[in-house]
Amino acid sequence: MLLGASLLAWIVTVQRMRGMDAGPGTDLGGLGWYLGIWVTMTGAMMLPSVAPMVLAYSSFSRSRRSAAFVTGYLAAWTLFGLAAYGVYRLLERFGPDWLHWERGGPYVAGAALAAAGLYQLTPFKDVCLRHCRGPLRYLVRGWREGRLGALRMGVEHGLFCIGCCWGLMLALFALGAMSLFWTAVAAAAIFAEKVLPQGQRLTRVLAAALVALGLLVALSPNKVPELTQPAPMEMSP
Repeated sequence: MLLGASLLAWIVTVQRMRGMDAGPGTDLGGLGWYLGIWVTMTGAMMLPSVAPMVLAYSSFSRSRRSAAFVTGYLAAWTLFGLAAYGVYRLLERFGPDWLHWERGGPYVAGAALAAAGLYQLTPFKDVCLRHCRGPLRYLVRGWREGRLGALRMGVEHGLFCIGCCWGLMLALFALGAMSLFWTAVAAAAIFAEKVLPQGQRLTRVLAAALVALGLLVALSPNKVPELTQPAPMEMSP
């Protein structure tokens, strides 16, 4: 059911995001529209990688409260999405002119990608990734009874997941929040890190790749595959 929900979320995401990619700084639209596509996109990207935790939770629980756990998990990501939307609107309103793509935009996007790569090497990233890759340890130490307990555990796991993946989500925003190609790449990277047997060793590979991609975006964005460069801003007379 979880994988089926992820497949459905991918179908809806593709339908809603097709043709929406305007590259870095893509307009996120109104809050209601953004929130709908954010929750759908998060479900598509994250549900496959959270499946081991949900399966472990189901094996521990004597009642069917996995839905409450997943709801709490998605609620944490929804709050993160709202925070990201708020930062976007603040930059849009108060950001200086040099943030525009034809001026300093490539350097800002490149710096964001490099920062995401460097975050991959931090101890906090390692702690959060270990949590996501070791569900049994968390369930033994942090078990809470009842439906409310399941919801709270889902939120807590979602916060660890955000700590693990926010750098990769930042990279996605830097490359184009509505890009289906980069969304799929980010989802694959998250799944590989959290689920594959040697996933924890991929953090350094991803770190190097993100820093290299950041340099390429900053210095030669036209050579980055599948990167839509924003249209020049119209200057008022």
